[in-house]
Amino acid sequence: MVQTRTRLRLYEHEPSADKTLTPRRPADWVTTVILSLTVLEGLAAGTIDLAFRRWSKPNVRPGDVMRLEAGVIEVVSVESVDPATITDADARRSGAESADAVRGILRGPADAPVYRIGLRHLGLDPRRALSADAELSEKDFEEICHRLSKMDRRRPWTHETLRLIAENPGRRAQELADLLRRDKDPVKVDIRKLKNLGLTLSLEVGYRISPRGAAYLRFTEDPGKTR
Repeated sequence: MVQTRTRLRLYEHEPSADKTLTPRRPADWVTTVILSLTVLEGLAAGTIDLAFRRWSKPNVRPGDVMRLEAGVIEVVSVESVDPATITDADARRSGAESADAVRGILRGPADAPVYRIGLRHLGLDPRRALSADAELSEKDFEEICHRLSKMDRRRPWTHETLRLIAENPGRRAQELADLLRRDKDPVKVDIRKLKNLGLTLSLEVGYRISPRGAAYLRFTEDPGKTR
């Protein structure tokens, strides 16, 4: 697979009513997979459906569903293979020019197994359309309030975090954590929860409030304004 400098962290999402997007691992499970933009485009177009990785143990398993800006990706299969059996046809299905090219870019301990990973593009990330919807109905607003109040049960954090992101677009998680006087990792988890509600967006560097999140803040801070 042709690698670029693009590093995409694929997070398994929160449980969803849509069973095709429901993960089979805990919501805090995270794995890092490096995929080039060309490969991501190929997955979306249906011309790529494989990846090859050398890992000490599998970092993904069948049924895992990952969401990122390029769309929703499902891991269909994971099997250990002899690198010598990788064919040119397999290589092209992973976005590489040849089997030798795949073998040449495998990283990791030489004695670690190589895995053939089947992938499937399930469609666009539904959070993208949701985050762009700034026309909040009464039901929408009440649902957001309900979801955020549940997140605030142990300690209130949602409004402060949303307001901070709105006022500091492009700030990294560590910078936001410093402003909140919190540890970075829990802040990243919390921001992901807000993103799952369509209230924030991930940038190449940092985060920003989404149109939906901005509409929510406008109403909560000035109920006299229209949504």
